[in-house]
Amino acid sequence: MHITDTYAACDLCPRGCGVNRLSGGKGYCGETAELRIAAAGIHRGEEPPITGGGGSGTIFVSGCNLGCGFCQNWQISRAGMGRMVTEGEFARICMTLQEQGAENINIVTGSHAVPALALGIKAARAQGLTLPVLWNSSAYESLTALDLLRDIAEVYLPDLKTLDPALSARFFKAPDYPERAAAAIRRMMDFRELRFGPPRTIGPDEAGSPRVLRSGVLIRHLVLPGYLGATRQVLRWYADNAQGWALFSLMTQYTPPNPTEADIPGRAISEAEYETLLRWLEEFEIEDGFYQELVPGNTDWLPNFEKPNPFSSELSQPTWHWKQPVQRPS
Repeated sequence: MHITDTYAACDLCPRGCGVNRLSGGKGYCGETAELRIAAAGIHRGEEPPITGGGGSGTIFVSGCNLGCGFCQNWQISRAGMGRMVTEGEFARICMTLQEQGAENINIVTGSHAVPALALGIKAARAQGLTLPVLWNSSAYESLTALDLLRDIAEVYLPDLKTLDPALSARFFKAPDYPERAAAAIRRMMDFRELRFGPPRTIGPDEAGSPRVLRSGVLIRHLVLPGYLGATRQVLRWYADNAQGWALFSLMTQYTPPNPTEADIPGRAISEAEYETLLRWLEEFEIEDGFYQELVPGNTDWLPNFEKPNPFSSELSQPTWHWKQPVQRPS
């Protein structure tokens, strides 16, 4: 069976839509079997071992299998922005990022497009891609789909959004998210052990750039204002199940996007909540990871995929955009 045959009755994610995407059908993700992406570029806003000195070579995939009401990438996850790319064009984008000094190839939100992405990465490897591939996802994916990535991805950046089924049903439109995500993250940890290497590029810091993650898992959790109890559940799960096997990143960048939905938090994390989070990190003795500084009202986190550079110029360097053809350097 060819890898793309899994699109014929799609069960790549836990929703198991069963749609024939090969014939043009669309599942919950809103995508057919054709791979669509919205943007690619060098991103410097990730965690230190992901960014390194050269930045992370991010590729934003269109569509999504979750329904997060506060999605910062709503233009591509829900509003349809993006352009279909062939296997060869995807490979050229990867090669361009490598030539521009990226530390890795960071595939964002590709859970619904695993077969096409796997073929694209293999094509890039055949052209000389040597960078580690990062699988940057919500962790809402089937174990079968993850197995297709076993020999493709070296680093996994899964979200662990919540372990509360009521919250996952309310905010992510997936009541089974907690059990599915926990199982997926365990599988990722089985695949890859933590391994670091020197950066390809020395950053502006005189002390040099941090070691770059070449293999392993970094679990991310975005704190929701007013729902710190859900975060405490996640911290406990990490301490009990992943400490020593994966890194942890506590993210406090929640910013209500535009347009917003009524049933989502309408404010940023407060200073009092932030202090509570720091105490909990100490309580659970979580030291293998990172936490963001609290910067209330920082809208730099909100991209605009209508623009050639969706992010702040300080955060990213554009390489490819869905409204423009890819350009390889001479």
